[in-house]
Amino acid sequence: MATSEELWLKARKKDIRPQLNRAVGLGLFAGWLIIVQAWLLARVVSVVIIDHQHLADVWGYLAAMLPIFALRFALMRAAENVAFEAAAQVRRDLRGRLYEHLQALGPLWLTRQSSGDIANTIVTGIDALEAYYARYLPNMSLTALVPLSILVFVLPQDWVSGLVLLLTAPLIPIFMILIGKGTETLNQQQWQLLSRMSARFLDSLQGLTTLKLFGVSRHEAEVVAALTEEYRIGTMKVLRVAFLSSVALEFMSTISIAMVAVFIGFRLFYGEMQFFNGFFVLLLAPEFYLPLRNMGTFYHARMEAIGAAQNLLKLLDTPIPPHAQTTGGTQKLDAGQEVRIRFDAVTVRHAADLPPALDAVSFAALPRGLTALVGASGAGKSTALHALMALVQPEAGRILVNETPLTTLDATDWLRHVAWVPQRPHVFEGTVRDNIALGQSDPPQDEVERAARAAQAHDFIAALPQGYDTPLGERGLGLSGGQVQRLALARALLKPAKLVLLDEATAQLDAQTQAQVGAAILALAKERCVILAAHRLSTVLQADHVVVLEAGRVIEQGAPADLLRADGAFARLVRAHEPAVQEQA
Repeated sequence: MATSEELWLKARKKDIRPQLNRAVGLGLFAGWLIIVQAWLLARVVSVVIIDHQHLADVWGYLAAMLPIFALRFALMRAAENVAFEAAAQVRRDLRGRLYEHLQALGPLWLTRQSSGDIANTIVTGIDALEAYYARYLPNMSLTALVPLSILVFVLPQDWVSGLVLLLTAPLIPIFMILIGKGTETLNQQQWQLLSRMSARFLDSLQGLTTLKLFGVSRHEAEVVAALTEEYRIGTMKVLRVAFLSSVALEFMSTISIAMVAVFIGFRLFYGEMQFFNGFFVLLLAPEFYLPLRNMGTFYHARMEAIGAAQNLLKLLDTPIPPHAQTTGGTQKLDAGQEVRIRFDAVTVRHAADLPPALDAVSFAALPRGLTALVGASGAGKSTALHALMALVQPEAGRILVNETPLTTLDATDWLRHVAWVPQRPHVFEGTVRDNIALGQSDPPQDEVERAARAAQAHDFIAALPQGYDTPLGERGLGLSGGQVQRLALARALLKPAKLVLLDEATAQLDAQTQAQVGAAILALAKERCVILAAHRLSTVLQADHVVVLEAGRVIEQGAPADLLRADGAFARLVRAHEPAVQEQA
């Protein structure tokens, strides 16, 4: 009985059925050429050995065999290429589906998952499906079609040998299934263990510095080694079953071929059949069992694919959280239109059993000006910014863009109007210039430098070995946290976005650089709508509007000077965190 994983694998066949049929057709044609090749060889040997004729008399047969060899080789390679292209199409489609599903799940969901496990599923898991579609499925069809074609030619030559072939052929897959019973469970356990090992190993590499500093790197290495040893033992169990299947298949096919040879030998000895007929059948007997013998290898590919499909199905079946679901709006903003933001009693809840991250939040941000969101960690500042980027959806209330509900806007078009600097910016493989110009179509160098200067990044970039052409590794290897943050800020300044969202954009900067970057933010706010979430309040005191959040609720909002005079929550935050700044104000 087919498992749910195998039914899912087979359901993908409909997308590549023409290619699979073409691969099977080419393989079947190559199988027919085996029959022709055996007939020619049997004719040559019979004429020369039995009829005592010269090689010159069979030159035509010998000459015909050469193009048959070449054509068989070409057909087999063509069949493999077609099958592998079909498998590649399935892999591309699945990766596309997984990517879209991960996008739908949202970055907030991804932050709670193991990156090693996800990477193993998307890369190794999908690659493991290649042999299933490229080899197992085509050869399963050929396992039936080629032996049947051979049997059609064997039976007229020798019905006894044909009967032996017909009776022994089903025993091979039966023995293979009996021996391989339980391999599916072993493969699924192996994939689960591989996912754990990949996740642990990647986490160990990413946190290697921390592990060294806390003196637990050796212990972590022992844990990874134990997982690796467990995986090795499991792999050997799977291979033992696979090798046992191969031995059983080889044994059964060898015994069957020997039976055919013995029957033919006795009948030739007693003169009950012609040499040509017996030799022709004997040449075809190994080719009759060859697809059945190969099925052991392909059956192992099936087991591996089923094991990999378990993780793929688990990921694809992960329900999209309600807060991450989008309505798929179609409205678009005009390219030159300014952006006015208004939160109207917005409530966001990340999970049904958790308190709301935002609870009936209402505030407005002008098209040109700086709106600051302040509050303790967990107050809801980042959630408000995520909601503006449509990464989370309100369960109540509305976010209005120019009095148009955000849910009615086309998400892709809306994000073109948004620039974003997160708390922990990501640096991609590429040059410094590539990272600043991310998403822009080859902007002029002077504009890139202008953005870098505004973000106080030009000086350290110019000091790099190749300046703006210096290649950066993953996570900005070689750059400090503050330098990476300034690169991200330059990226946001370069993007011609009407809405700029800054989440702790100056958190990793020293006081002098923070003041310079703060001035750049204030200058930017004169031209665009800027919303800043911050703990440090030096820039906040110069904002046009301040929204104070506590446990997801707005407890105070207004101009900074008015809030300080009111001596409420905002004034207490200022006194607690930056009394020196209050004195300057």
